[in-house]
Amino acid sequence: MSTHPSSAAEAAPAVSSSAHPQPSATPGVSRRDFVKGAGALAAYAGLQTLLPGWARAMPNGPTAAPGVHALQPTYRGNGRVEYDLEIARTAFEVAGRRAEAITVNGTVPGPLIRLQEGEEAVLRYHNSLNETSSIHWHGLILPNRFDGVPGVNYPGVAPGETFEVRFPVRQYGTYWYHSHSGVQEQLGHLGPLLIDPAGGDPIDYDRELVVVLTDWTFNDPHQIFANLKKGEDYYNFQKRTVGDFWRDVFDEGFLDTLKDRLAWKRMRMSRTDLQAVRGTEYTYLMNGHAPGANWTGLFAPGERVRLRFINASFSTIFDVRVPGLPMEVVQVSGQHVEPVMTDEFRIGTAERYDVIVEPTEDRAYTVFAESLSRSGYARGTLAPRAGMEAPVPDERERPLLTMADMGMKHGSGSMDHGGMAMGAAAGAGAASSTGGMDHGGMAHGEMKHGSMDHGPMKEGAMAGGMMASNERGLRAPGTLPEPVMHDPDNDHGPKEAGIPMMTRSRLDEPGVGLGDDGWRVLTYSHLKARDAKESFAAPTREIELHLTGNMERFIWSIDGKEFSEDELVRLQYGERVRLILVNDTMMNHPMHLHGMFMELENGHGRKSPLVDTVLVKPAERVSLLVTANEPGPWFFHCHIIWHMKAGMARVFYVEPPEGSDEDFYYDHPSLT
Repeated sequence: MSTHPSSAAEAAPAVSSSAHPQPSATPGVSRRDFVKGAGALAAYAGLQTLLPGWARAMPNGPTAAPGVHALQPTYRGNGRVEYDLEIARTAFEVAGRRAEAITVNGTVPGPLIRLQEGEEAVLRYHNSLNETSSIHWHGLILPNRFDGVPGVNYPGVAPGETFEVRFPVRQYGTYWYHSHSGVQEQLGHLGPLLIDPAGGDPIDYDRELVVVLTDWTFNDPHQIFANLKKGEDYYNFQKRTVGDFWRDVFDEGFLDTLKDRLAWKRMRMSRTDLQAVRGTEYTYLMNGHAPGANWTGLFAPGERVRLRFINASFSTIFDVRVPGLPMEVVQVSGQHVEPVMTDEFRIGTAERYDVIVEPTEDRAYTVFAESLSRSGYARGTLAPRAGMEAPVPDERERPLLTMADMGMKHGSGSMDHGGMAMGAAAGAGAASSTGGMDHGGMAHGEMKHGSMDHGPMKEGAMAGGMMASNERGLRAPGTLPEPVMHDPDNDHGPKEAGIPMMTRSRLDEPGVGLGDDGWRVLTYSHLKARDAKESFAAPTREIELHLTGNMERFIWSIDGKEFSEDELVRLQYGERVRLILVNDTMMNHPMHLHGMFMELENGHGRKSPLVDTVLVKPAERVSLLVTANEPGPWFFHCHIIWHMKAGMARVFYVEPPEGSDEDFYYDHPSLT
């Protein structure tokens, strides 16, 4: 059984026959796969005749083709592969409306680039725009000068210029690429990138489909950002109403309802603050297709189908399910994990989840990606034949944030931690609940809050439910962080508002709006690396960063400072550090570190999974291990780009090894 897609078209069905590459006899593709791919090409050519007029080429000049199209390499041989890309503005029509996209080789999303672990990759991109552009290779381990962030790694690529990236491919998995210049990513400048593992793929599957999720706006993104700065709730048309108030009075009583409303009012926050920009402004796309266009991926009943989900949106968190088909999660952030069966998973902006589904019936299934705010969705279809559709699920009710999302007591789901030992772990996560907390007689002295920088520690282990630590107080690697009360003397200034009473691990929680439907929901606590780490050194110090924000003014920051006003986070080459992310806000933040993987400490010790992006829930403490083995300045930021532009970013600077004469570019620009 081949674990390679049999053709470019099979990797993700295309909709424009002119964009279909011809299958080639690449290494690892069997004759069976080649024949299957040829049949798929014929099927997709026929599919074009079934598509609405807007999905086909427009008569007045070139139009960006929606769909994921595999890009044929310019050269492949002698252990090297080369691709050539062009960044340009192209007419684009979606949902019956015409606009202009920034495309890569004329498609939205950009073309699928496929590499092989162990070969040398040469990626050339030419900027045909009238403005500076760039490409960041999200999740790839490569020399710093090629990471693609203007002002951090290089000045960007000027109009008319070509930039060449050359590096050895040192990893496998599902990744993507996108612009890091202005708002170009929002306008379509992005695409998928897959790397086949050396020595064959341990994941068994018959067919592969890439599913790229994006959010599209017909308005000027600069104006959207200006509107958010005028009022963070500018696009929030899902606020609670007078009718909601009286319904709550009926359920909870007048005084409790009034206390609840006054508490949120004092914090100057809304329980419906889930996403800055919603479906009233966005059209959610699946492989460049609006919901009504019904992107379709074909399968044969009985096949194991690998769906590679990539959240390439600008700012949307999606909840993904395929009604009628359980999903086997096999890869996260491009890294293999022990298979986990689930019915639904939440995918933060920039995250990737590979799942296996096994449709046995001769019928269609809907691929449904619902926005966190329940204000819209992307959808497509898995089907044995073109033209088939399955019912589209009804959108669920908009979820509401609770006092638990601010680390406070709320409602009957409260938890009393008054007598809880700091270090106790409950199941896969440190004592957590979907409700709130009652801290009783817990003294602030029992829990510390603030940045920590400790000396070396010895590797420990988890004993019973307690997290082992050394005499210096550092936890053993791979274990969970303790709950921490907020220190009232630790104030991050006017750029932080609504500080939670307590922050704690919430890795075992599905997240707001999930878990009440009777379905299995994936959580971070479920994830284990497929293979245990041979070397799992303890950290030598801890760095604690607080994700801070003043939502009323739409100011986002880290430790109360915007990117443009703070210094580098300096690491010594080879240093092993624990990075603790503390979310002091009531919004989810997908945090991405460029250039290096992070080991998510979720209680699984040597099987802690590797991630390059982690979704941090409100009032949550997330603990990660980083080995600083890639020298140079690396960008670290929230991947909700509106938050990044408003200041939630830093640069980690890994000092070059002793004796190195490598010189790094770094200009520390303002992102606004």
